[in-house]
Amino acid sequence: MCSVRMNDAEHALVATAARAVGVTVAGFFARAALRAAHDPHTSAAAIAGRRETVVELFAARRHLGQIGNNLNQLTRAINSGAQPPDAELDAVLVAVRRASARVRDATDQLLEDS
Repeated sequence: MCSVRMNDAEHALVATAARAVGVTVAGFFARAALRAAHDPHTSAAAIAGRRETVVELFAARRHLGQIGNNLNQLTRAINSGAQPPDAELDAVLVAVRRASARVRDATDQLLEDS
């Protein structure tokens, strides 16, 4: 049996990560600890760098969810016969490109660190 102490923000981050991969918080800790135990040469700096990258991926995921909401609203408006201003459409496209770039950059960083 083992226990882990963390503040609310840390727990929320771990819980979000666990949900994203479809495991419990305990399962997430177990997998992470076992992976680290199998690679004792992994430095604290490398782990911290990966954490920052994963945080960025989760932020990009939230951003993509917000963009999805915007797209749904625009689609509803268009389907009801309205014509949204070009500026709104352009803003959504810019947001899609920005979020895609964030995901690409974070993924590239994870691949470089592997």
